[in-house]
Amino acid sequence: MAPPTAQLPASDFLTGEELDREALLALLDRAEELKRGRASGEGRDSLAGRSVALVFEKPSTRTRVSFEVGVAELGAMPIVLHAEELQMTRGESVADTGQILSGYLHGIVIRSGSDERVRELAAGASVPVINGLTPEHHPCQALADLLTLKERFGELDGLRLAYVGDGNNMARSLAILGRIAGVNVVIASPDGYRIEEGPAELTGEPRAAAAGADAIYTDVWVSMGDEEEAARRRRDLTPYQLNDELLDVASDRVVALHCLPAHPGEEITAEVLYGERSAVWEQAENRLHAQKALLERLLGA
Repeated sequence: MAPPTAQLPASDFLTGEELDREALLALLDRAEELKRGRASGEGRDSLAGRSVALVFEKPSTRTRVSFEVGVAELGAMPIVLHAEELQMTRGESVADTGQILSGYLHGIVIRSGSDERVRELAAGASVPVINGLTPEHHPCQALADLLTLKERFGELDGLRLAYVGDGNNMARSLAILGRIAGVNVVIASPDGYRIEEGPAELTGEPRAAAAGADAIYTDVWVSMGDEEEAARRRRDLTPYQLNDELLDVASDRVVALHCLPAHPGEEITAEVLYGERSAVWEQAENRLHAQKALLERLLGA
């Protein structure tokens, strides 16, 4: 099947709010096609002749590898750039960098420690900018999560997704994209760790969030930049561990989700992470397929 030619409502993908329901569901359908047809080369020429910068201001495993492989499999050229290699470290503005890169490239993926810098880059660029991760948002991971749920359950509309733990960028992106997809997202976090009021139900009780859930999701308690508060964060978040007892109050078909890297024994037990109810490894693989579909729609002819 030929890649879709319709473009997203906006040329960038920074928070996930750029997508409407129709575009999101079409993107997930295309991701499934790309996944099924990967061995036969589905989509191999859809971005032929294009080039994409992958800018990393923070360390990365899944984001870098999935984007670099995905860009190449679509027939485009990935160019990996680290922050210390760019003139931004010597005072060139982020907006100027976006304008310059736009003259060479067809798209920019950036993983940054600043949402403001990503917005500035997108404002200066004339090519699509994709948020690979920022402190406030992780929309590409949420796309992979929705693809995983769609594969497991067939439909997204009406599913219940419970997120337990730190109300971080992952919780926010699940709330945003889950609402668009028709997923009922419930986020359980302690006081001081909750996201702002938004498109999700918020609670302080993990068992209440998990009750009847089709999926329970968690993330690390100590993210990059939180190391000085590690002891306090572990103490406050211990009651929000994803374990078998929490899964047992959910739906009979519940799956456990985690965006990785995981710390077994902290936010998730080893028994859950590596157990029969885990869909974590499918999530990780689905970064590749969901992002390929996103690249096609943003950069395709």
